[in-house]
Amino acid sequence: MPAATVRFATPDDAEVILRFIRGLAAYEREPDAVEATAAGLRAQIESASPPFECLIANDGHTPIGFALFYRSYSTWLGQPALFLEDFFVEEKYRGRGAGLALIRRLAEIARERGYSRLEWRVLDWNEPAHRFYRSIGAFPIDEWTVWRVEGDALERLSNGGAETTRSRSRR
Repeated sequence: MPAATVRFATPDDAEVILRFIRGLAAYEREPDAVEATAAGLRAQIESASPPFECLIANDGHTPIGFALFYRSYSTWLGQPALFLEDFFVEEKYRGRGAGLALIRRLAEIARERGYSRLEWRVLDWNEPAHRFYRSIGAFPIDEWTVWRVEGDALERLSNGGAETTRSRSRR
């Protein structure tokens, strides 16, 4: 089987991107958590300052996976970095090199742009992903915990209030 090809997403890929986001949410056991819409994704990609970029992996002309990313920054290194927000290959295409093709292209982009690192988050229970990432030389940063404020808690905090109860947080 020929290797997957990788290309940058365009606004016309908004439906495909949303399909992959939903597929990832289902894989991560949160199938009802996706609030994004194809129209919203399209508008963001078309905007003067898109909040993300996206790569699409194709098997021939069939989109089979994606990597959605954006620029971040390391203050300690004093350098920009690439943050991989979502990474997903449809199950029936896994193990054929599409994931590796996507991650290699991300590494190329990071190097081309002078970024100091490529970074992402992985669920603790996702052992297949852990094995894959270790195989490419990635390593976990076990000393850090992701924190988040969103929804009503964000609204209250922005208005001078504080959250006193723990609320369930989505990805």
